Amino acid sequence: MDDLTARLKVFAREAGFSAVGVCRPEAIPEAAGQLSAFLEAGRHGQMTWMEERAAWRSDPSALWSEARSVVMLAESYGPEHDPLAVLEQRDRGAISVYAGGRDYHDVVKKRLKRVGRWLLDQRPGEAIKVFVDTAPVMEKPLAAAAGLGWQGKHTNLLSRDLGNWFFLGAIFTTVALEVDAPEAEHCGSCRACLDICPTEAFPAPFQLDARLCISYLTIEHKGPVDEVLRPKLGNRIYGCDDCLAVCPWNKFAERARDQRLAMRDDLRAPRLAELAALDDGGFRALFSGSPIKRIGRCRFVRNVCYAIGNSGQAELRPAAAALVDDPDPAVADAARWAVSRLARLAETG
Repeated sequence: MDDLTARLKVFAREAGFSAVGVCRPEAIPEAAGQLSAFLEAGRHGQMTWMEERAAWRSDPSALWSEARSVVMLAESYGPEHDPLAVLEQRDRGAISVYAGGRDYHDVVKKRLKRVGRWLLDQRPGEAIKVFVDTAPVMEKPLAAAAGLGWQGKHTNLLSRDLGNWFFLGAIFTTVALEVDAPEAEHCGSCRACLDICPTEAFPAPFQLDARLCISYLTIEHKGPVDEVLRPKLGNRIYGCDDCLAVCPWNKFAERARDQRLAMRDDLRAPRLAELAALDDGGFRALFSGSPIKRIGRCRFVRNVCYAIGNSGQAELRPAAAALVDDPDPAVADAARWAVSRLARLAETG
């Protein structure tokens, strides 16, 4: 390994990253075809931005033609608790581990910029661009090409050293760094992630239909969720960790090094009745600095109503009933569904 690349990796780890690797922008030639097939099948659902920026997303060189290297970095956010335990607490909401602390976009991007500035100090006159899930960059294929891991059967990145609880960031640079060998796939015959999915969102191993994914439905999907899918959401009100949590490679997972990324105590298992009562101001105050804030009060409370309807607990019915005339049509619809579902369960129970 050349001296600059070696020193860059040392600095990146000292800056707080768990892993770092390098690849060329042209290292993922298969990405264009895979993305095209995904889009043609309509598996992106309402995420029209994927279509609009497909040319950039499928070819990193098109995003910035001057880039000669892509530095991929991983930051662990491994939980200290069992993310699946809250699914049994029907009067509580389940929030994805990644969203339980500070917004990772801000935390990781500041660290990326620190590493990028160090690189520019070593090579004055060169340039960088940093990305954390906010630009048309296919982070997972690039990270696999840079040797950080492989895309598992659940399509998320897996590492033999880190499991699958980590964020990815990218530094594109005009500096020609030494590249790493890509990582091979190590899933074997395991299909734990496929079998646990409540909505059967994986048409086949290594393929995802986002339209059925609970993370997509609770975060990206606007308007009412299909009534057939609502019962399968359970009490998941923001994201879903099922396929991540069951992966055997997590025996090597690191706990979050940066405590800002750790799950807040008040978001570990929040009460559904209290969340249903949130107005816009209360929502913004509760989720200040959180990635949850970006979906807005209405979509979040819609999810809470679905969870109340799935709770089977009659005492939660008033919380949903208070929202049947909510100004937001999706919230009102979800509240009416919850009230009706709890009423039916009471009649049959």
